[in-house]
Amino acid sequence: MRAEISFGKSLIGILFVGLAAASCTTTSKPAATAANTKTKQGQSAKVTFNYTAKDRDCLQRAMYFESQHSDKDGYMAVGTVVMNRLTSGAYPPSICGVVAQKKQFAPGVMTREVKPQAEPELASAADAILVKGARHPAVKDAMFFHTNGLKFPYDNMHYVTVAGGNAFYEKRDSNGMLQTPPPLPSYEVAMNYVPGESMLPPQFEALIPSAVPVPLPAPDPMATASTGQMRITAPVTAPETSPVTSIEPEPGMPIAIPTPRPAYDSVMLRESLPANGG
Repeated sequence: MRAEISFGKSLIGILFVGLAAASCTTTSKPAATAANTKTKQGQSAKVTFNYTAKDRDCLQRAMYFESQHSDKDGYMAVGTVVMNRLTSGAYPPSICGVVAQKKQFAPGVMTREVKPQAEPELASAADAILVKGARHPAVKDAMFFHTNGLKFPYDNMHYVTVAGGNAFYEKRDSNGMLQTPPPLPSYEVAMNYVPGESMLPPQFEALIPSAVPVPLPAPDPMATASTGQMRITAPVTAPETSPVTSIEPEPGMPIAIPTPRPAYDSVMLRESLPANGG
């Protein structure tokens, strides 16, 4: 009888220990799952934007002329506005497109001279934005600014900071909601440098204009048999007594006329805020 009681106690003890072990194993799984979920969320894909050496120059020009040649704090503030516009989807899809947009940035931003002594600090600010993904923290989602000290009677101008002689603001409605598409946060943006490429359209469609004839040397009477068998397939029009001949385009051949370089001097940029508040 005692043996049976002892056996029963042993069996109950084994079952109790097994349940306790199973309980410990079950409680540890949710913690591991939560850790895996956080890891997956931290590895979300970034949105990639390409930029060229010309885009970098456009960014530096905007920072330099719009911040009144101030300092790195002013440069970073203007540069953040450029990047906010680029990543919002409501403006041109390249940095140069954003900076050169009509009636938006300072007159002559694409053509005026940048003083050499400002180059090192401008380069440092551009590298911080394009390579390191830095932004001016106080600018937030602002895509607009004007010279500090000016006053406007518009209710949608939500000011966030002053830097480089400018007052930066977001456009928000009466409920505090942005009236423009929000920019992407810097941690969701990847900037990809594309060397040797340009976002601008080609300047020329043909190498040789049709109005300029191409002279050819007159036949050599002392030519050998091998050179005497060569024939010119293009139509040749010239008097028999002319010492040179010229190639004319075939009938029906499309003629491409070179187009001039884009006139950036004529680009109209931001001079004043329009009646809708900027």
